[in-house]
Amino acid sequence: MRSSLLASAALSVLLTACAAITAQEEITSNDVVNAGPHPLNIVPTGEYRTGKLDESAAEIPAFDPVSKRLFVVNGADKSIDILDMSDPNGLTKVGAIAMGPWGKGANSVAVKDGVVAVAVENKNKQAPGLAVFFNTDGNLISAVVVGALPDMIKFTPDGEHVLVANEGEPNDAFTNDPEGSVSIISLAGGVHKLTAENVRTVDFKFLNDVALPYGMRTSNPGTSSVAQDIEPEYIAVSKDSKTAYVSLQENNAVAIIDIASGAVKRIAGLGFKDHSVHAFDASDKDGKVNIRTWPVMGMYMPDSIDTIDIDGKTWVLIANEGDSRDYDGYSEETRVGKLTLDPVAFPNALSLQKDENLGRLKTTTAQGDTDGDGDVDVIYSFGARSFSVLDAGGEMVFDSGDAFEQYMAANYANVFNSTDTENYSRDNRSDDKGPEPEGIASGYVNGTPYAFIGLERQGGFMVYDLTNPVNPKFVTYHSDRRFSGSPEGDTAGELAPEGFQFISAKDSPTGNAMLVVASEVSGSTKVYDLK
Repeated sequence: MRSSLLASAALSVLLTACAAITAQEEITSNDVVNAGPHPLNIVPTGEYRTGKLDESAAEIPAFDPVSKRLFVVNGADKSIDILDMSDPNGLTKVGAIAMGPWGKGANSVAVKDGVVAVAVENKNKQAPGLAVFFNTDGNLISAVVVGALPDMIKFTPDGEHVLVANEGEPNDAFTNDPEGSVSIISLAGGVHKLTAENVRTVDFKFLNDVALPYGMRTSNPGTSSVAQDIEPEYIAVSKDSKTAYVSLQENNAVAIIDIASGAVKRIAGLGFKDHSVHAFDASDKDGKVNIRTWPVMGMYMPDSIDTIDIDGKTWVLIANEGDSRDYDGYSEETRVGKLTLDPVAFPNALSLQKDENLGRLKTTTAQGDTDGDGDVDVIYSFGARSFSVLDAGGEMVFDSGDAFEQYMAANYANVFNSTDTENYSRDNRSDDKGPEPEGIASGYVNGTPYAFIGLERQGGFMVYDLTNPVNPKFVTYHSDRRFSGSPEGDTAGELAPEGFQFISAKDSPTGNAMLVVASEVSGSTKVYDLK
């Protein structure tokens, strides 16, 4: 859930302080700072703006290289917008696919070989949803039932399967919590002939009565099983189409699935980030940028996940956004200032729990009491404010540490950790998940592998050179957010990058690799040429 905006008095102070923001601190499309062994030139081209603020009017993009069309999830209109990208400098809307007849709306879209696959949520969120297939003109081909709340849909590279992450969120009263699952849809008989027999369901019931892997967690209030607590978020697939990697965001884990057998090969717990080593800004009430170490363990909790093949090996990239279970019927969220801290573990608890220190930091009530005596021995925070690289077996080999916040503090201090719905909101997100890395995509530009990591709250995206995947190098940060503009007036640029689509040079209309970014709050889709 989005945290509330600053109080009007505090906002007035911030507006005064930020009115004289310098050209350096204004994030513009010309801010391309190359710093790495393989510099990258990022050239903004065209964009399409719906003009709908904070209505999820542009969420997930998918590109078809044959028709040169972009298909973008438009939650505001409950449709898939069809954009003509044959001229990337002038994106134009040429149609839309209405999702109303199929359910509450689309959550995800993917395109391959002229087939558009859409994950459609049931009007009853806890009931099974649909995977619906269209051609690139928006004409229906077929539809099959999948699990509850299908949140992401993905073709395998060979086009033989479609995978769906069924998040299975509970209702707000927390009285109905469906199990999370992954649907594997076989296309061997053709998309036109799909039936229920072509759908296999991968569930997580096997975890109900076993010890969970280290580094995995549940947010279970005691009324849900582990299988119900698991909420698959996003899917990536290996280049050989054999293995799926599924982010289990709230559970701080990644599921590794063999696609042919439908078996879960491993649940990789991601462990915890030691913020006594990796610094972060923990307070929105200290009136300053204050990146420092704290006695806190960060839960990685990745949202988007991607794979890239480098020198014949699969590497898994995760954007460590963080998320919690927060409903009327049950919420694990609280603030550190409201905890009863163990006096041995935290002899300076009184100081730590001040608002200007850790008191405002969002934390969980589901973990932390390691000895069962009723007080908290370990403080956990949501998200890691970073991106990480895993090997093919799910072992973490790299994390970007505190680099994102350090870069923003050094270069854009007056807009550091801003929220995505309001300009001049410095430090607003420090008590929550900071810049909030969410979207991630990867691909090769002129032979060099890059990762693009979107910062949902701050805006823009980080770029890393993956030539050495166990030690990626920072290349640049790029943003087209306009802090001098007005979100309500649609002059603030791109707000809340949500979905990323990398387009290889061979598929691109320009002959160069391209990146497409759909921004949820500004309801806009923007295209970048990469050289």
